[in-house]
Amino acid sequence: MSSIHLGKGEQDVHLLSKYGNRHGLIAGATGTGKSVSLMVLAEGFSRMGVPVFLADVKGDLAGLSQAAAAPGEKLQARIAKLGLTEWKPEASPVVLWDIYGQKGHPVRTTISEMGPNLLTRLLELNEVQEGVLQVAFRVADDEGLLLLDLDDLRAMLAFVSEHNKDISAKYGLVSPQSIAAIQRALLQLENDGGDRFFGEPALDLADFMRQDMSGRGIINVLAAEQLILKPRVYSSFLLWMLSELFENLPEVGDLDQPKLVFFFDEAHLLFDDAPAQLQQRVEQVVRLIRSKGVGIYFISQLPDDVPAVILGQLGNRIQHALRAFTPRDQKAVKTAAETFPPNPRIDVVECITQLGVGEALVTTLQDGGVPLPVERTLIVPPHCRIGAITDDERNTVRMRSPVGAKYDTAMNRESAFEQLNRAQDEAEQQAQAQTPATGKDTPATDAEPTWGQRFKDFLFGTKRRQGAIETVAKSAMRTAGTRMTNQILRGVLGGVSGGSRRRR
Repeated sequence: MSSIHLGKGEQDVHLLSKYGNRHGLIAGATGTGKSVSLMVLAEGFSRMGVPVFLADVKGDLAGLSQAAAAPGEKLQARIAKLGLTEWKPEASPVVLWDIYGQKGHPVRTTISEMGPNLLTRLLELNEVQEGVLQVAFRVADDEGLLLLDLDDLRAMLAFVSEHNKDISAKYGLVSPQSIAAIQRALLQLENDGGDRFFGEPALDLADFMRQDMSGRGIINVLAAEQLILKPRVYSSFLLWMLSELFENLPEVGDLDQPKLVFFFDEAHLLFDDAPAQLQQRVEQVVRLIRSKGVGIYFISQLPDDVPAVILGQLGNRIQHALRAFTPRDQKAVKTAAETFPPNPRIDVVECITQLGVGEALVTTLQDGGVPLPVERTLIVPPHCRIGAITDDERNTVRMRSPVGAKYDTAMNRESAFEQLNRAQDEAEQQAQAQTPATGKDTPATDAEPTWGQRFKDFLFGTKRRQGAIETVAKSAMRTAGTRMTNQILRGVLGGVSGGSRRRR
């Protein structure tokens, strides 16, 4: 199919597949039908063969995996009014994910892939603490130390703290107070369950871009009912995904249909308290990722939850009812009305406050990229269940998943934590071996370095042991499909030049 049937106003309203990557917005007050519109779009893209990613913040979008019940009287009347002669209940191919690993396959990434910029946002660090984190990453890069999980980052921070004088001289001032603050933030992140997000096997985004045996796009549903209670973790995770897509997907220009559609629910969390630098990078990704075949659709209550510079790039819009009870609501209604292509037959400001549940003002890009004049549209019903699924149904979906064997079992290969501990143990063993067996410790002299100096030489000096390098190399080679490269670019949102990260 070349379009998605969204509903009917004075005419049928469709979203053309070739403009599916021009991004979009679904807005409206709570209970006005945003989730249903999202389901209609997700089903439509799936039937085209386009994979979809969405976060299920209320627990009802997993219903995409189940066929709708037999239509009742009200639904039959709606189907007849819309002229949907071929409508029938139908499930979509769904893969369930969950950062906590409870309601879907675990979603993991590594500390290196997340990068210092997004970690700064995730940990709510200030500028000074961010600088210290940048130094820790740079030291790890220069010394070939893999940062995979929180244990690795803690070990790296402890090493930086212990040798802050040498590191400060080479990389810039590092204060123990800043390191202690970062360590406390890591403890809070661990208490919030965010530690489960870091580790391996890390998510391969190619697994989000699958089709089933019949050629339908897989709908990836992230269980986010608990995750949304930690807004920083939620927004940082989705920002990381955008960064990965932006960095790893090739330029493809304008295709007949998108390669992936990404729904960002509770979009205001992406921009709340975001520093100007991060917001600029998000704007850059939204502007440029279209040419990589990715469509981004924001879902929020008010259109002005999305910055104006991004709002202007959203060519496909579904606006459900807004309630103008407060001055801000009234302003939001006017803002929403001003963003629609005019239709002389519709007073948009008045109409937005009068829309019923399942109705919306809709505009999409038509042939030539020309916006459709706004239509008051009765949205079509989805073919799937509208509502949550049972635990048994969820387990059945998980058992049928093509990627469960890959992600359900965690792995812990050698990385910075193990490398630093081994280096310290070997340095201590050397110091003991060179101490005369007198029964008393012999004071260190200029001719005989202390074990601490040997430890620093082990990591920083020219006498680094070949065996340690070989261990790192063998560990990297053992991991299929991965390689570690020093001094490369992290994702545009994930970090800065000079990061080491796992490449797929």
